[in-house]
Amino acid sequence: MAKDRDSSALSEIAERLHQQFDGEPLRVEFLARGIDALTQVAERLDQSELGEVVASPSNADALVTALTQPSAVGLFSAADPLMPARLRGLQARDALLAAEGGTLTAEEVGEGLHLPPQAIEARRAAGRLLAVSIGARGHLYPAWQFADEGLLPGMEEILALLEEHPPLAKVRFFLSGNLRLDGERPLDWLRRGELDPVRLAARTFGEQGAA
Repeated sequence: MAKDRDSSALSEIAERLHQQFDGEPLRVEFLARGIDALTQVAERLDQSELGEVVASPSNADALVTALTQPSAVGLFSAADPLMPARLRGLQARDALLAAEGGTLTAEEVGEGLHLPPQAIEARRAAGRLLAVSIGARGHLYPAWQFADEGLLPGMEEILALLEEHPPLAKVRFFLSGNLRLDGERPLDWLRRGELDPVRLAARTFGEQGAA
């Protein structure tokens, strides 16, 4: 009986998805496959693991927490041996974006700089502001690149030196310890106004042996 109820509930969810996203077959297919994958995970997790998942502060956290539980080990690795590394990459990415005050929208940056969102977008496109794409929703701007009176001094110059690197690599540069800076983060040196060593670290970023 319990399985019949579960099957009925899943059928109702599928029907609601078709109604909500009528005319968007790819979105429906994605959600249907996601539900199938989550069902596989839910069948494996024990009660304590499920409790930890449900206690997660957000839906995204719940998803990652579920996939990293001991009982979920091996569930996807046969089909995708790189899945564990991909999960670690997602966690590392989100941790980077959450650090040092998190991120701001273009509107929030515009309010702080007293500029319209279009001007903020123009600066981003010109490489004068650091932002990470969130697809059709636009971009997110790390809050730590701003000081009380605008952009952190020296930020534009260092961004220009890092022009060839993708946005997340630039974020990692500023927030990671650097051997050329005595193991400290470039962001900390910029905050102290010590620009020259950060220039050197930026010029050699990505070279073999460089942090």
